[in-house]
Amino acid sequence: MTIRITLFGALREADSSGELELPLPAGGTVADLRRHLTDYLGKHAPDISPGLVRRSAFATDKTVLRDSDAVPEVDSLAILPPVSGG
Repeated sequence: MTIRITLFGALREADSSGELELPLPAGGTVADLRRHLTDYLGKHAPDISPGLVRRSAFATDKTVLRDSDAVPEVDSLAILPPVSGG
């Protein structure tokens, strides 16, 4: 299966289109997807910290996913980096 990931914040620097498509075996978990994305960014966008991916959340248009969740079969997922403000 191929997963389309919409990028936000600093993660958007990985691709000017704001999206990536990554292969993931059927039944893969969000933790699996996080590892694939970290590996991809290490090769294609080395300026993006792996720690940023570890601290970011994956979400559908309806819910935030946990690492133990199976990746749902949806058109795309978003990866949401942590935010701060005051």
